[in-house]
Amino acid sequence: MPIPAGSQAPDFSLPDENGELRHLSDYRGKVVVLYFYPKDDTPGCTTEACGFRDQYQDYEKAGVSVIGVSPDDVKKHQKFKTKYNLPFTLLADTDHTVCELYGVWGRKKFMGKEYDGVFRTTFLIGKDGTILRVFENVKPEGHSQEILKVLEEINT
Repeated sequence: MPIPAGSQAPDFSLPDENGELRHLSDYRGKVVVLYFYPKDDTPGCTTEACGFRDQYQDYEKAGVSVIGVSPDDVKKHQKFKTKYNLPFTLLADTDHTVCELYGVWGRKKFMGKEYDGVFRTTFLIGKDGTILRVFENVKPEGHSQEILKVLEEINT
C-alpha cells in the first residue's frame, strides 16, 4: 500500500542520471510530482515519461518539479533521458529502498509469471512536503494531463 495522502513525504537520497546525489528535501518550497515507474525504455514507461516531457513547460510555468524513480541504474537513466530528450530528473533506486519506503514495491504478475517490481504510482507533494494526492495503477497514456488537471483544481 502506498503512503496515503495527508502524510509527510519521507525524505530520501538517490543518485540522478549523472550520479549526483539528490534529496527530496532539496525540493522543499516547490510542488513535486514524484512518479515511480518500472523500467526505462519500455513501451508504458516511455509513454509516461514522454507525456511529462511534452507538457514540461506547463509544469515549469506552475513551478512544479517532476522527478522519475525506477530501479534502473544511473547509466540506463542517462541513456533513457538522452534518447527521449527528457528535461526532468530521473533517480536510480537500484536496491528499491525508496520504492519500498513509499509502498510501491511488491509482487506482480505478468503473462503468468510472478516477480517483484514497481507498482506504477505517482505522488503529488506540496511545498511543505505533505502528500497532496496519490495516483495508483497509473495508465501511462494521458497521465501527465491528469496531473496537470489536478494541479489546476488545487490552484483555483
